[in-house]
Amino acid sequence: MKRYLLLLALSLPMATMAQDEIPAAGPASIAYHEYRMKESVPPYGLAKVKALITKINDSEETTALNAKDYLGLSLREKFTYHMIHAESYSQNCDIVLPEPDEEKKIFAYLPSVFGDTHWSSRQLDFFQSNRDSVLALIKESANRSKRTGLNYKHALMEMHAVEAIPFLAEFYQRDRKDHDILTLLMLLMKESRYAPFLSSASYTKLYSKESNYFSYLQDNKANEDLIIKRATDFYNSRK
Repeated sequence: MKRYLLLLALSLPMATMAQDEIPAAGPASIAYHEYRMKESVPPYGLAKVKALITKINDSEETTALNAKDYLGLSLREKFTYHMIHAESYSQNCDIVLPEPDEEKKIFAYLPSVFGDTHWSSRQLDFFQSNRDSVLALIKESANRSKRTGLNYKHALMEMHAVEAIPFLAEFYQRDRKDHDILTLLMLLMKESRYAPFLSSASYTKLYSKESNYFSYLQDNKANEDLIIKRATDFYNSRK
């Protein structure tokens, strides 16, 4: 129940909360939380795209690029645009604070991306209509920067990119640091209703009626290897 207090703290006066109710996140947890929240910035036409986004931000009428400017972008430039700018405004954005021992947890869900905005239907359609190209650009960018940013993970989730499982598994094992890659692997299995995963103790702990947004598995090599094996088996079962 203490994990719920992290969100509750945003709406209650701090004076009403006992200081010992919420363990403070240490430096390692805060650093890992910042690492989790980082977005990847593709280099393709970046200066041009940023100039167009500045033009949008200077306007009080829209949060989306107009059709003429949008159609004037190449596919790679559109990829950059979508990855650094979300076109739809949302008022239902929860701020998630760092958790104690966050770096030692494999969470059930990915953190939200883009704050109070989210991808529009035009942007989601782009991902689906160009999924092979989007996946190739994510791989290319991630391999160059050695990071799979939060926006890339969300794009792969939106595309339900099961075909990315081998890449994600291999990428994670390079340094075993970004546990949200494991979260993404589990979400792909969950959304695909992969029976061996649905019947597992991990699924029950993370996604049952008793679970919540902050549910997690303890990070250790056994859990990491098990998630990767299950995801790999799932991928191979579809071939």
